[in-house]
Amino acid sequence: MAVNHQQQSLWREVLELTKTAQDRNTDPLTWAIQLSSTLNSAADGDGPTLPSTELAHLLVSHICWDNHVPITWKFLEKALTLKIVPPSLVLALLSTRVISNRQLHPAAYRLYLEFLTRHAFSFASLVNGPNYDKIMNSIDDVLNLSQIFGLKVCESGVLLVEFVFSVVWQLLDASLDDEGLLEFASDKNFKWPTRPQDMEIDGIDGFIDKRSEHHEGLFRANTTMAIELIGEFLQNKVTSRILYLAHMNMPSHWGGFIERLRLLALKSAALRNSKVITPEALLQLASDTRGDLGRKSKTAPQKECHAVAFPGSLMSLAGQCNGTSRSALWLPIDLFLEDAMDGTQVAATSAVEILTGLVKALQVVNGTTWHDTFLGLWIAALRLLQRERDPSEGPVPRIDSSLCMVLSVTTLTVADIIEEEESELIDETEQSPSNLPKDKQAPGRRRKDLVTSLQLLGDFEDMLTPPPFVRSIANQAAAKAIMFISGLTVGNGYYESVSMNGLATSCLGNMRHLIVEACIARNLLDTSAYLWPGYVNASDSNQVPCSIATQMSGWSSLMKGSPLTPSLTNALVVTPASSLAEIEKVYEIAVNGSDDEKICAATVLCGASLVRGWSVQENTILFIIKLLSPPVPADYSGSESHLIGYAALLNTLLVGISSVDCIQIFSLHGWVPLLAAALMPICEVFGSSIPNASWTLSSGEEFSCYAVFSNAFTILVRLWRFHKPPLEQLTVDMPLVASQLSPEYLLLVRNSKLASFGTSPKDQMKSKRFSKNIKFSTDPIFMDSFPKLKRWYRQNEECIASTLTGLVHGTSVHLIVDALLTKMFRKINRSGTPLTSATSGSTNSSGSGLEDVSIKLKVPAWDILEATPFVLDAALAACAHGRLSPRELATGLSNILKEGRNAFVIESLSSRCDIYLKDESTLGAW
Repeated sequence: MAVNHQQQSLWREVLELTKTAQDRNTDPLTWAIQLSSTLNSAADGDGPTLPSTELAHLLVSHICWDNHVPITWKFLEKALTLKIVPPSLVLALLSTRVISNRQLHPAAYRLYLEFLTRHAFSFASLVNGPNYDKIMNSIDDVLNLSQIFGLKVCESGVLLVEFVFSVVWQLLDASLDDEGLLEFASDKNFKWPTRPQDMEIDGIDGFIDKRSEHHEGLFRANTTMAIELIGEFLQNKVTSRILYLAHMNMPSHWGGFIERLRLLALKSAALRNSKVITPEALLQLASDTRGDLGRKSKTAPQKECHAVAFPGSLMSLAGQCNGTSRSALWLPIDLFLEDAMDGTQVAATSAVEILTGLVKALQVVNGTTWHDTFLGLWIAALRLLQRERDPSEGPVPRIDSSLCMVLSVTTLTVADIIEEEESELIDETEQSPSNLPKDKQAPGRRRKDLVTSLQLLGDFEDMLTPPPFVRSIANQAAAKAIMFISGLTVGNGYYESVSMNGLATSCLGNMRHLIVEACIARNLLDTSAYLWPGYVNASDSNQVPCSIATQMSGWSSLMKGSPLTPSLTNALVVTPASSLAEIEKVYEIAVNGSDDEKICAATVLCGASLVRGWSVQENTILFIIKLLSPPVPADYSGSESHLIGYAALLNTLLVGISSVDCIQIFSLHGWVPLLAAALMPICEVFGSSIPNASWTLSSGEEFSCYAVFSNAFTILVRLWRFHKPPLEQLTVDMPLVASQLSPEYLLLVRNSKLASFGTSPKDQMKSKRFSKNIKFSTDPIFMDSFPKLKRWYRQNEECIASTLTGLVHGTSVHLIVDALLTKMFRKINRSGTPLTSATSGSTNSSGSGLEDVSIKLKVPAWDILEATPFVLDAALAACAHGRLSPRELATGLSNILKEGRNAFVIESLSSRCDIYLKDESTLGAW
């Protein structure tokens, strides 16, 4: 009794809340939030499970008919959209009240038809929902489906078939009655009332005579819309298959239905005047047997009906029809994602662009709905994350770049697909003579299907476990939703520090919370997603404290004018920016701040905002590239390049983006060509400088031009080297010299991208995501602008293609070779004969001169790189002749690596080493 009393009290509170919101004309979303908070706060956890069948009865009874006003219908629509009430049950309840009163209330009938259009063609969330059986039993009670159709089995799947069949049949009878055709039906045993049962015939006729012209026009339009909806039910891939099950398992009822449908096709004036469907098309749809699904129905009809109730069966219907599993449909996405994450590949094209085209093609080929397609995409991305989290091989899992693929690349792919449809809708509206303002445009179908896919994603719990180091971020996302539902208004600063206050520790967030947050940041969803059933655990919402003391976060402090001190920098490095404005603020400091502030800003950009700032990642990348290409100051008059003056800033950026994950993130977003173009001038300038001077940072770290060149060159070589196919994969018919993708190719891609960007409608949509502070010069760049780099690249190609020759005794290159070999093998060269004699035929030069060069090897980095192929050639040849052991070669390489200024040498050595890898005598040495 206490429980019933509490429930009655709850419903009285809900009704009072609704009446108050109705009187105040409250925004429907605000009402929905207040309603959800009231339901979640029901005492002792006795509140209704959402979506609530009891609430559906309450709202429909409230509206029909004492409160038949626009605002209450908006409340009901918001409750349907947010799945606070089950859409199927609401449709059933409305059908019993609205269809029979459609002549008295044509506006209500139009709204019912609109609800059918939006909510009657997707049953996946119903089938997979927690209250599936309860909802279907409630629908049975409302429509008396078991009694009307007489099927002995009352399983939920069977009831679903009966429900869809009943919806179409009610529309059919109503449409026939509207045109005075129902009396021609041979079967006068109507299953559902088409007129009010409690109104006398002369009363309704008197009302019809008094209808206004507007009323009459709406009535006729409703009839046409209902007929067109019948055609949509017969044509839709899901509902048509469900109706086929009704055809096979309820033949006597189907016969009566088809007779009425033929009557409509023969005599309906509204059908003949329809611009959507013709009588012939309607009859063709009704006669379509859909045999691909129903081949087994004759032998096991109940089994086929029950298949509809199986979780996920409706979503995978297309796959079942073709004898394939649902996952097989999306296998090409898995293969692409795996290839994109290959550490030996650095793509010049955005993964977003490729993935968008692939997903659109698969949607057409597989013939699936967009919500199935989006669900397949999310699941494929989560599978990639699982593989990277638990790698079967490889020393370091690439978690950051795989999270980039899930939360940034995949989200941008979905955004491109949705924006493409909605831009077309806007164009069509603008061309219409009665167009509406752009801000009034309804969201496209694909955006609604995204919502459905993310709601269904919650059923795949095993795939939603986040990697350990982002678990706290997922928990904060869940805590954010809980606080929103609870009506707490706190700043972003609290969300960043919520784990310290204990709430996020108890809230179990998962990857779906992170995906939803990423979609909200991209304006694909709004905060109504927090109200989805099951998105927030009711037990977690009860742990929210009544009052929360907010505290200033690092990003909030920066945005309010706090200077970028080392302590604030440390806080921002580990916390990703949540908005473009925050990243723009850091970039502004990096451009206009003091020298120390510029270093701090560069450090922040290369921190968590780059690797885990999924909503601002592409902008962060572009800001970094922009900073790597600083403009010539207006008052600059020096003889050396202006880049020398930016050495500290450039080195900080280069060190910050040097990790494997960072380069992979640049690659996934397709900005490798721009990065390469920014690195080439740095390599050319700092590689041509003699390290007579060094720089010291405020931290006390000292570096020279060698370090700047080394960091830039190492990244540059990684960008283009991986485009070259491995040597062992080349056939004798393929040239060894030039790979298809090279530094020249990267520059050509860069030039093409910048020259054409913004000209296509697709680019114009994408450009809205980028900061207006990002502007790159569209002037083309070619390899001829970098003579040192071009010369080294040609030499490297020659080294790969042929035997190394050309070392002349006594030249500066020969002296550098001897100096490097002396550095490497000073302690182990027992014979005293220089190793270069093995390949160049040179004799021992003066010991003092060689020692001076080896000790004071201060020559430009490009000169050292010119000499390194000869160094490696001599060392490996000495190994082949027994003058060096593999251990001694490894020790020599270690010696040269110990000097940071020579670290870049190994990048050149490695390319030359490929030639010797098949020789057993040198393989072990290397």
